[in-house]
Amino acid sequence: MPLSGAGGAGMDALVKPAIDSTPDVVDSVALARLYGEPLFAMPHDLYIPPDALEVFLETFQGPLDLLLYLIRKQNFNVLDIPMAEVTKQYLSYVEQIRKHNLELAGEYLLMAALLIEIKSRMLLPVKKSDSGEEVDDPRAELVRRLLEYEQMKLAARKLDALPQLGRDFQRTHAFMDLEVERLLPDVSPDDLRSAWLDIMRRAKLNQHHRITREQLSVRDHMSQILRRLSDVRFMEFTELFSERVVDGDSAAILVVHFLAMLELARESLLDITQAEPYAPIYLRLSYIRAAA
Repeated sequence: MPLSGAGGAGMDALVKPAIDSTPDVVDSVALARLYGEPLFAMPHDLYIPPDALEVFLETFQGPLDLLLYLIRKQNFNVLDIPMAEVTKQYLSYVEQIRKHNLELAGEYLLMAALLIEIKSRMLLPVKKSDSGEEVDDPRAELVRRLLEYEQMKLAARKLDALPQLGRDFQRTHAFMDLEVERLLPDVSPDDLRSAWLDIMRRAKLNQHHRITREQLSVRDHMSQILRRLSDVRFMEFTELFSERVVDGDSAAILVVHFLAMLELARESLLDITQAEPYAPIYLRLSYIRAAA
């Protein structure tokens, strides 16, 4: 709080005291600082002129704010304002402002003139208009402005009550070093089955039939038949092919084996006999029968 206007011996004693009253250890809050030095006790001989210190608080934000304050403070009905009392209180406040700040009092003086006008009109006898209707209340326009201002003021308070950045909270900044791990999808048995069927379907679309030539020798099979029949006297026809069927030989091998048997019969090296129709067919070597 600045101090000014002090003079005389009191100020000389404050600026240059005979005894230094500043404690060596500061263990309390200083009342003020004078030339950078803390002041813990007010000097008894200090003289402060009335105009040395001036405190002005801007309580109101305009003429409507002041007028609304006077009405609400005394619980007046805003729709039935007692103009005489309100105007008196308003002019008293404006007079204080005018003494200190004429520029600030300008807009307040304009509202004061409006209040005086309304007060004067209310003192006049009420006359009906030419159409026979009652004349509007002189306070109607002022009441409308006051109600609109009060609504805006309440709305401003609600907005101000909302959390604001920098006043009620601060925005934080954080750095996060996250390593994203790729999660593998879960595979169900039905998914595997569907994938396998899809592979088989595509395999059938690309399937190729390859024909290869198998080297089969009739002469080789003729030798095999002769070796098998050399140890037996007779052999049934089906027995000659039973081993090859069991081994899983292909149809081509069986056909060549059958042709080898017919070729041996044609060259009179093999006899094929049957006792009666539908009876078993037997095979035997021709040169064994001739030798016997």
